[in-house]
Amino acid sequence: MSSPYSDKVIEYFQNPKNVGEIENPDGIAKEGSPACGDMVQLHLKVNEDTQEIEDIKFRSYGCASNIATGSIITEMAKGRSIDEAKEITWQQAADELGGLPAVKNHCSVLAVDALKEAIRDYEEKHGLVEEQVPTTIEVAKERLKHVMNPIHGLDVLKTNLVEDIEIEDKVITVTVDLAEDHQFASAVKEDIKEKLEPRWDIEEVIVKYRE
Repeated sequence: MSSPYSDKVIEYFQNPKNVGEIENPDGIAKEGSPACGDMVQLHLKVNEDTQEIEDIKFRSYGCASNIATGSIITEMAKGRSIDEAKEITWQQAADELGGLPAVKNHCSVLAVDALKEAIRDYEEKHGLVEEQVPTTIEVAKERLKHVMNPIHGLDVLKTNLVEDIEIEDKVITVTVDLAEDHQFASAVKEDIKEKLEPRWDIEEVIVKYRE
């Protein structure tokens, strides 16, 4: 039976490049959720003088396409400036792999989103954001679109897992519709804090559970 995957997808799946983590990374991102089926985590090390990505590592949980696209993204981004890496598209990643089955295109989207989020994380931590927009409810919601609800496989806003967001005195409080002892409660809390804590004008992120 013929495979739906190209030879290059199979090669990168069986022998992925740049797997692992970077100690004290300059930028980090995680997109998706292993509970939902697909997840990619990226770590970046950036040369502060040249703004080039000197090293990049990934960890992936998912299918062959997920692993292959996580790997190819690291190959495409390594050695490029962060501005050049921002321009990498999911279609370019898929093309580099010789194409993906249509139902697997979301894997390349996930990998590219992780790359852009890791770069954003680096820029925020190093004060490189051109315009520091204050954190508003809408800004917080935009960030939380990247947090998956592991119960349904969609983001926490689309699934109404986030019940309320409050911002006061540099503290942002997110109330979620989960009991504190729910099996996914700690993972959701960690993901929410990871997306909001880098904000330049936020000093504390509090996640409240359903009473």
